Amino acid sequence: GNKNDRPQLLKKFLPLRSVLSLDDDVPRPQITKPNQVLIETYYAGVQYPDALQAQGLYQVKPPLPYTPGLDVSGVVVESSNIHFSAGDRVMATTTQHGGTGACAEYCLLPSDLVWKVPSHVHLSFVANLGRNFFASYHSLKVIGNINSNSLVLVDGASGGVGMATIELAKAMGAKVIAGVSSEEKIQPPLSVGADKVLVYGRNKDSYKAFKNEVRKAASNLGHPQGVDLVVDVVQGDLFESALVSCVKPLGTICLVGFTAGQKPIRPGLLLVKEVNVVGSLWGRYAKENPEEHRQNVQQMLSYISGGSIQPRVDRIFPLDDFASAFELFENNQGKGNTVICFKEDAPTISKL
Repeated sequence: GNKNDRPQLLKKFLPLRSVLSLDDDVPRPQITKPNQVLIETYYAGVQYPDALQAQGLYQVKPPLPYTPGLDVSGVVVESSNIHFSAGDRVMATTTQHGGTGACAEYCLLPSDLVWKVPSHVHLSFVANLGRNFFASYHSLKVIGNINSNSLVLVDGASGGVGMATIELAKAMGAKVIAGVSSEEKIQPPLSVGADKVLVYGRNKDSYKAFKNEVRKAASNLGHPQGVDLVVDVVQGDLFESALVSCVKPLGTICLVGFTAGQKPIRPGLLLVKEVNVVGSLWGRYAKENPEEHRQNVQQMLSYISGGSIQPRVDRIFPLDDFASAFELFENNQGKGNTVICFKEDAPTISKL
């Protein structure tokens, strides 16, 4: 095999460091049909679901060995679609492979999963759009239908989806209360524009105090009945102890993830509080509404390109140290946009 074709492949089981390996012996994919794009990878995003999947704990369980990664950004090598040509700077998602395959030096993808990246936006900034921004935008726009009068609460707010939710909600004109688990995590949500950041801690007493603080903050922000929408990536006991009581009557909680584990949801409580609880999965929607999805992604890129969202990358790992990117999430140290660098982008704009 070509030593330049080195996807990272999973061969065994836990812990993460022992299941991840770099494989040199993988052939470069070839275009074989219309509407395919071959991308040379510059950056691949790594997020919490990628680490869970590598441990066999994610809902999508690919056969082993497999190449992880949903998000890729890079440059087109070859295309059988008229809208893309060699040299185009692009980002893409590997949803047709169940969100795997991005951590490879070359990715072959259908053209409808590829988007052009504005020339002044560094490729490292868009290597997490799928995992972070797609989930957030689906919750905010498709489910929440928020507008400039809305108030949004997001927990896990220093993580990838949490930060993206704040950025997108602010770009859409809404107000945002951000919840984090500890004092050390307050600064990142503030840095991307959260109107208020509150700490919910790690036990039921601190959850209840958080609930009261959210209600007070909501009232101060002009929403005395509670928030319009909760984007919940935590669940666990926080859901019943706090979140259900933070939503206004007929408001909505979007379930995006369960970083605190899954706890039963009592229907009687939802009845009394008049709360909608909706599972938020953008993948099915994107597949069934490809044109709307394409426009949604274009809108996100427009926010980044136009400056409504300040593009950023929080941590870049060299390819040789790829396993450390996954271990961040194993060790609950994940925050913002974490990427693996396969090849450096030209410094078209300064990285943070």
